[in-house]
Amino acid sequence: MDDKKVLDKKERLLAALDQGMVMIHLDARRPGVLVPASVKTEAHLRLNLSYRFDPPDLTVGEWGVRSTLSFSGSRFTIAVPWSALFAIASHVTKEFWMYPEDMPPELLQQTAASRPAQPLPVAPVPVAAERPRTFLREVQGERRDEPPADVPPADGPPDEPPPRRGHLRLVK
Repeated sequence: MDDKKVLDKKERLLAALDQGMVMIHLDARRPGVLVPASVKTEAHLRLNLSYRFDPPDLTVGEWGVRSTLSFSGSRFTIAVPWSALFAIASHVTKEFWMYPEDMPPELLQQTAASRPAQPLPVAPVPVAAERPRTFLREVQGERRDEPPADVPPADGPPDEPPPRRGHLRLVK
């Protein structure tokens, strides 16, 4: 694999990880890929990586990506060489980088079959550092820390919203 492409994948992945959660797309059947046996035959395996997962061993190096992830509640140390990684997607910025030359042949065939007769123009996706940034500034104005004098105090307890159900669900 050419050093320029490896460097590009590495820089994009590190930049995306600095922003937040990232999904890497890989061919788990490629040589050097270490994943659980249950997903080893996947042509399009998607894995989420994030510094917020507090990974004890997340490493993005010259060889590829290594980290301990959770699969069905069990921890497993994965290894993904750069040659097996064919796309990177940032959950935060919604940016997506694809490396078609590293895609599995069956995915390329699916893409070609679903492609329209005339190719659509593809605009280059800007790197996160090249995009304009938004800056917040404080606006000076009237600030009221106390309620206005012309509003009478409430007679009873404030209306409380009904208790919310938890967002987590047990799946067996």
